[in-house]
Amino acid sequence: MSESSIPSPPAAFSYPGHGPNARIGVAICHGFTGSPLSVLPWAEHLASQGYAVTVPLLPGHGTDWRHLARTRWSDWYRTFEDAYLELGRSTETCFVAGLSMGGAIALLTASRHNVAGVSVVNPGLSFYDRRVRVIGLLKYFQQTTLPLEEEQATAAVTNDGDYSRTPLSAVHELKKLFGAAARGLTKVTAPVQVFKSRTDSVVPPTSLALLRKGLGRHLTEVVDLHASGHVATLDVDAPEIFAKSSDFFHALARQNTALETP
Repeated sequence: MSESSIPSPPAAFSYPGHGPNARIGVAICHGFTGSPLSVLPWAEHLASQGYAVTVPLLPGHGTDWRHLARTRWSDWYRTFEDAYLELGRSTETCFVAGLSMGGAIALLTASRHNVAGVSVVNPGLSFYDRRVRVIGLLKYFQQTTLPLEEEQATAAVTNDGDYSRTPLSAVHELKKLFGAAARGLTKVTAPVQVFKSRTDSVVPPTSLALLRKGLGRHLTEVVDLHASGHVATLDVDAPEIFAKSSDFFHALARQNTALETP
């Protein structure tokens, strides 16, 4: 293999924006064991429309599962929070968005900061596997498990690093993150847009039920994705996600501008 044919490691994405939409920022968070590659087409679409966009690479991600095992959920959250705050300082209106675990991090950010709006794709707040209930104990007897994979997945494959194993210590951290995000839902006051795949074998329907209960009237839109699996940002319904989220951001930014105009 030549040096030029070796794929580049996953990296953060940043775009300063251009034109009228440069005053609008969108911070996007990738998912657990993923990388910015899983949301890169989304970020690039928004960037092409002139939005200022940032997608940080979370600690323990884009490398290997051994590195992930040494990180905590607070490390993941703070990295995204810092990226959001930095983007907010250079834009007039700033949104948060995310995929899967990234959706939980985006919602937690919205519960702690005055974000303009939230757009999330298959956000995780709960698990299918009941063994997660005892993960705090189980991790001391079993260090890793095989990663959860969707059968007949149709999303494009990304090279996010070596996550051939999933450290149970990281799953425990993920559970803590989901708990913090769920508890914070009642503090979210920004409009929330949710994209949910009907055939998602990673995030159970209970996550959407928690969102409906915790967000109430702030859950302004739920878009059913009929043809995509969990990583819908790389799947058949991706164009719908890109178009509708862009419309969501633009409409709210215009509304905020109108409210600020004397």
